[in-house]
Amino acid sequence: MTSETENQQATHVRTTVTGGFQDPARFLVDVLPEIRRPGVGPVLISEWDAEDTARQQAVIEGAARALGAAPLPGGLVSQVFLAGTDGRAVLGLGQWEEGAAGAPLRAVEEGGARRYRYYRSLLPQGEPPEPGCIVTVRFKTTGHEAARQLVDGLVDMMNGLQPGAAERSRTPSGGISSNFHISEDGTRVFNYSEWTDEAAHQRVVDTSLQQGGAVMRFIESVPGVTPLGFKRYVAPRGLVRR
Repeated sequence: MTSETENQQATHVRTTVTGGFQDPARFLVDVLPEIRRPGVGPVLISEWDAEDTARQQAVIEGAARALGAAPLPGGLVSQVFLAGTDGRAVLGLGQWEEGAAGAPLRAVEEGGARRYRYYRSLLPQGEPPEPGCIVTVRFKTTGHEAARQLVDGLVDMMNGLQPGAAERSRTPSGGISSNFHISEDGTRVFNYSEWTDEAAHQRVVDTSLQQGGAVMRFIESVPGVTPLGFKRYVAPRGLVRR
């Protein structure tokens, strides 16, 4: 017997992949998206609570099967689902071409996704390793001005580079990159952050991201910004255009 969450998710995925056609051979399977990919327009992001690990896996497996079985919309660049390391959360992230429109994209929004645009990043230093964990960090903002002030301040504070990521660093943090997206209505900032593994991110949370540190002091100083916490994800399922 499936839960209401599973039924809603399966319906959502089946709806999003109908419409114009793309050759499935042009897509990579079960890999992470290229988050700074040129030509990407809207990025539609959802996070769900599946309540337990069994439902979490059922939702993701059902979503991946439905996505692979149906015709793919022409404007789709990637659609990936990830499992939260808490055993409950599910992340859905879809990248669409600039100018993409029509029923498939509208259906994703009707399924509960929020529409974002990529804005700026803390970039890798040197040749980055493959990410082993994705950390999503979310903020509520009162408008585009507050959202941009938050992101610009964080990026400028770090000189545009992910701290401690270089091989030459004496204390590599395990952070690879941080990629900030702002919702089209200006009410959310979403940081898609790449890490070597979950333990590396936890070490940074326990040290430089503690209350009273420079990063947290800056975030607290920006008017119109409310931190909404973070989640960690692994095991991507879905399709990414080659």
